[in-house]
Amino acid sequence: MTKILTVGALLGSALMGGLFFAFGTAVMSSLQRLPAGQGAAAMNLINVRIQNPLFLLVFCGTALICLALPVLALVQDTPGKWWIVAGSALYLIGVIVLSFAINIPLNDGLAAGTTDWTTYLARWNPANNVRGVAGALGVVAFAVALIGAE
Repeated sequence: MTKILTVGALLGSALMGGLFFAFGTAVMSSLQRLPAGQGAAAMNLINVRIQNPLFLLVFCGTALICLALPVLALVQDTPGKWWIVAGSALYLIGVIVLSFAINIPLNDGLAAGTTDWTTYLARWNPANNVRGVAGALGVVAFAVALIGAE
């Protein structure tokens, strides 16, 4: 069971890390080149559209796996358990906590008109890049755990 959950955590971390990477390297730099009102309007639309069942399944489902998986791995003394713990911590802290502490409140402020576009970009982009790195490092940790389980 831990192997299946580890594969699920790896896949979810990869999908989320890839999404954040794409935003950091292409989407946000494109939106920054638009006039402020247009960039903010486009980002508001993206923030509404991204809240769909598939995104939420991967984003939240991976978090649920990362909550249960380390406990299971430690109780069962699974080979690679510390890599599982590390990968789970990277996802939970680097993706979930950061999203709820920085990115989502900034999205809400932009939508409400209480956060200006320049401030939004200055805070949202670095936090998003950390989320991308955390997702990628989580993939590495879960992969090492799976290799160690062989």
